Amino acid sequence: MFYVTIFFQYVAQYMKTRLQYRMDLFVEMISDLLFQAVNLVFILVVFGHTQLLSGWNQHEIIFIYGFFLVPYAFFSSFFNIWDFNERYIVKGEMDRILTRPIHSLFQVILERMELESLFGVFTGLVIMFYSGSQLGLSISWLDPIMFVLFVIGGTLVYAGIFVALASIGFWSDAKTSIMPMMYNIGNYGRYPVDIYNKAIRFVLTWILPFAFVGVYPSAYFLGKEEWYYFSFLTPVIGLAFFLLSIFLWNEGVKRYRGAGN
Repeated sequence: MFYVTIFFQYVAQYMKTRLQYRMDLFVEMISDLLFQAVNLVFILVVFGHTQLLSGWNQHEIIFIYGFFLVPYAFFSSFFNIWDFNERYIVKGEMDRILTRPIHSLFQVILERMELESLFGVFTGLVIMFYSGSQLGLSISWLDPIMFVLFVIGGTLVYAGIFVALASIGFWSDAKTSIMPMMYNIGNYGRYPVDIYNKAIRFVLTWILPFAFVGVYPSAYFLGKEEWYYFSFLTPVIGLAFFLLSIFLWNEGVKRYRGAGN
């Protein structure tokens, strides 16, 4: 309960700060919406030249993209740690974090959260409902439960990968980071893995499992029975990667010796 209380206190302070500049918040949300629109236009352009993409039609690809936006929105809101290495290790702010009586990762997450990114959840749901209606999909009583589990799993996959990457900073305090490159690789999870060759498919499934953020869980709702095995693995993979990242983080904190002079 102590951590829950701290969380909502941080959220309250964050909202007070952001609402002081409402126009800035509004513009940022509009810019995010335009960015998603550009990605949708790209999909439409691709299907302007073909009817199917490795057996997937236009509305199925759009549905996958819509689902992808939901866990990605939660990740962007609470795990915005792309600059952890430079800000907390190189500049020494980790020293301040370690003097406080809550887990260091939890505090970093609270300090770096961007709740306006949650608008992506709404955008993703709208896209899913639109493409689902075009595909004639029906909703069963089990679908909302599976949707929540898959979203949690996808969020934990993203969080696990990027927390693990941030943990590398405890062993190497160089300013350079592979975070930007990994963000770009994560975009491959928006599209069906069978459009890639076997090597990339293996990486996106077992090494950097971004496919569990978009295509695999979406396959369950699209009735792609050949992918059901991977769909049901989504929460398991997410939890496994996140627990591994916490272990790496804790080990890294033990090695941390401060920023020095």
